Amino acid sequence: MQVSFLKSSAATFFFLFILNAFNSVAQTASEELNSVHGNFQIDAQYYNEDSLIGAPKVPEKMLSNAFGNIMYNKGKFSAGIRYEAYNNVMQGFNPSYKGQGIVNRFARYQDKLLDVTVGNIYDQFGMGLMFRTYYEPGLLYDNSLDGVRVISNPRNGITLKGLVGKQRSFFTVGQGIVRGVDGEVNINELFDSALVNMKTKIIIGGSFVSKNQTDNDPKLLQPENVGCYGGRLTVINGGFNFSGEYAYKMNDPSFDNGYSYKFGEALFISSSYATKGFSFLLQGKRIDNMSFRSDRDANIQNLLINYLPATTKQHTYLMPAYYPYATQINGEIGGMAEMQFKIPKDTWLGGKYGTEITLNYSHASDLKRKPFNDSLAERFFYSTAWDQIGRNFYHDFFVDISKKINKRWKFTAMYCNQFYDKALAAQITSTKLTGNIESHIGVLDITYKYKTGSAIRLETQGLFTKQDKGDWATAMIEWTPSSHWFVAVLDQYNYGNSVEKLRLHYFLASAGYTKDAHRISISYGKQRAGVFCVGGVCRNVPASNGLAISITSTF
Repeated sequence: MQVSFLKSSAATFFFLFILNAFNSVAQTASEELNSVHGNFQIDAQYYNEDSLIGAPKVPEKMLSNAFGNIMYNKGKFSAGIRYEAYNNVMQGFNPSYKGQGIVNRFARYQDKLLDVTVGNIYDQFGMGLMFRTYYEPGLLYDNSLDGVRVISNPRNGITLKGLVGKQRSFFTVGQGIVRGVDGEVNINELFDSALVNMKTKIIIGGSFVSKNQTDNDPKLLQPENVGCYGGRLTVINGGFNFSGEYAYKMNDPSFDNGYSYKFGEALFISSSYATKGFSFLLQGKRIDNMSFRSDRDANIQNLLINYLPATTKQHTYLMPAYYPYATQINGEIGGMAEMQFKIPKDTWLGGKYGTEITLNYSHASDLKRKPFNDSLAERFFYSTAWDQIGRNFYHDFFVDISKKINKRWKFTAMYCNQFYDKALAAQITSTKLTGNIESHIGVLDITYKYKTGSAIRLETQGLFTKQDKGDWATAMIEWTPSSHWFVAVLDQYNYGNSVEKLRLHYFLASAGYTKDAHRISISYGKQRAGVFCVGGVCRNVPASNGLAISITSTF
């Protein structure tokens, strides 16, 4: 059942409270500085049915997503609200987002000892393996905790957090109650008299998060309280940075893991080094049965308590991002290595401005499960090996070269090689595949700046594969006549499709205007089906054909 937050008595009271605070601004301006700020965004699209590209018929013809944030600050006090409206929600988003209302509201008071927030809370413990709430409008992802949070700094170097509440689920909240505590100690600040000037900085932390949900299953005895705990370490010395975190989750049968009673665990390690003209990043992770939701029966991206960071590159160019990798919450092992360096300027290879080169390799594989003789035990209590890995899920290797030739010309060139496991790729492409997807990708991006604030950019890309839909070619030309305007034309051509009638062009024309903190853009054309990801969290984007408009504003 969908319930608008605006209709709840608590939200209405809070809304009136905020309005009253706004009304008092003029009366208190002489006592303490007041500020009101926020932002708005409206996205809408008119849809045409197109059977060739798979664009469905949309009964409403036009769909829209909109939201607005209003924030108020006065000294140690701050408060805010967010209004969202989906009439109806645009294609590619969960249809449960239907309606409108105030879905986010909070009040916060901070002083030297205590920081108290009531309402919707966004926070993160460590890297997020045990707890992370955040809002990503591009994915329509919001798992905020509606409750109470207290933060305390009893002395320099010590930060303590405690929180409790229920998570947002579309226009209501989930069934489960989430509770968590976190502590972090900065060793150098704690013993400032002896260690504050040391080059090596050490930070340690630990967390415990639990959820409570009533057991209503007539067949399985499900735990009503599930805990997750772990610790972390960060070491910083000059350009060197090391961080590592481990989390252990108690047995948590859920929809995601087939209601298995096996424990879960996650290990994430990241190490980097940076100096002038050179940087290196090395990351690794092992995830085993780490789906952690406040409702055991939820799926997709709903009601996730934790966040499992991606160790694969999130590409911005269309073709390298055509088959993005999503973190496998039930089990994966993988990592990423990246090296960036700059060939010095005034050298044969560096030229007048130098040349920037990035090398990146990322890999993800399944865990190796130990066999059980008992099929029932295999389902409910399986185990995995730390010293072995399973089948290859994915790899991505790319070389990126960026160079400024002179004051007018610059370019970026990329070569990318990707591999996708057939079963995993089929989940993403929603098509039957005859083999694993192996692709070679090339990108050339050239910009000509013919005067200050004005440029022409040409982008060409190619994806070459014998699997799925075959080869693709992409070209875009973008003209920026001034710092306020842009006009672009894009064509994606699936010339290698094995079905001749599906060797289609996906033309898209767009234009936009930007002034100060306001931006308006409009586009018309075809959009191919695909997957859009942010930080390893993904959503399917269906094919579409029509007119789209987007308006954003900040004040």
